[in-house]
Amino acid sequence: MDSSSHMASLPEDIITDEHLQQQTQPASASAFASVPQRPPTKSSSEKYAPLDWSVYFDKEDDVAIPESNDVFHVYTAGTEGPVVFCLHGGGYSGLSFAVSASKIKEKARVVAMDLRGHGKSLTEDDLDLSVETMCNDVLAVIKELYSDSPPAIILVGHSCIILLTIIGKKLLHHQSMGGSIAVHVAARRSLSALAGLVVVDVVEGTAMASLIHMQKILSSRMQHFSSIEKAIEWSVRGGSLRNIDSARVSIPATLKYDHSKKCYLYRTELEKTEQYWKGWYEGLSDKFLSCPVPKLLLLAGTDRLDRSLTIGQMQGKFQMVVVRHTGHAIQEDVPDEFATLIVNFISRNRIGPHGIEIPGLRKPAFSKP
Repeated sequence: MDSSSHMASLPEDIITDEHLQQQTQPASASAFASVPQRPPTKSSSEKYAPLDWSVYFDKEDDVAIPESNDVFHVYTAGTEGPVVFCLHGGGYSGLSFAVSASKIKEKARVVAMDLRGHGKSLTEDDLDLSVETMCNDVLAVIKELYSDSPPAIILVGHSCIILLTIIGKKLLHHQSMGGSIAVHVAARRSLSALAGLVVVDVVEGTAMASLIHMQKILSSRMQHFSSIEKAIEWSVRGGSLRNIDSARVSIPATLKYDHSKKCYLYRTELEKTEQYWKGWYEGLSDKFLSCPVPKLLLLAGTDRLDRSLTIGQMQGKFQMVVVRHTGHAIQEDVPDEFATLIVNFISRNRIGPHGIEIPGLRKPAFSKP
């Protein structure tokens, strides 16, 4: 699409080349005009060009749920080992795990699902982001993929935190959807093949405190983009993602083209799901601690543990790793480190393709609910 042909009809807050480059324009007249300029670098459109999912995942599939019109999109990688089943944060998609999946698949299988109302998944009610509904979605997809004989599954859930400055005041905004759903699915104890739980940046206390700011922050985001390249560029320059390659593969799936406005908008209308937000967070820490499997909490360094998690950590109920020099999309910003942490978690807890491998036993054993 030629974005320039639509610029006259775009909203005022749309991102443009002029907007991004106005601080880098050379002076029109200068005593140094004869100094040779730097060699040309990649143009903005090349640097932020979308990358296809197939660069990182092996396959994509649509999983139709029986007796409904719900179809969930999944990306898969790897052929051996336990399954690392990835659940993204609010507003993201399964491609949030693309770059890290290409590393994890050397030691384990990876399944990354587009949750309801996100990515390429299509459901009867895309705005029903309640904990109950999305837990049922995850369990239904796992059942369709593996029937009654699922391999060992490590649930990985991502919470995203958006930091924005509005009139000089910094605001933290949590969208801990994926992390919350992973915890709630594990706490149900209905997934017999569950062998591990990993959550990224989910701390109940911090999340609950951010609720009053969520609508303001969602409405303060850049809302319209003249092209996919501009959206990718904005996500990197704005600081929500720090890894260009990851942004190039993950951001396109978070957008949809609006023909009436002639621009790209966010695919997921999170601002219309407010009634479910509190349910994502409430009681999350205690539920996490109650899950009867090995647990890993990954933090980007800014969250403080709430009281329940502090006591749980002191009692050795879970492993915690603070990942430095990253934003809050750890799996996107530092995919190599994230992949290493996941693989080490699997190895440390002796999770094989069929469950926890206990020395001396021929058949691995799952933890009993």
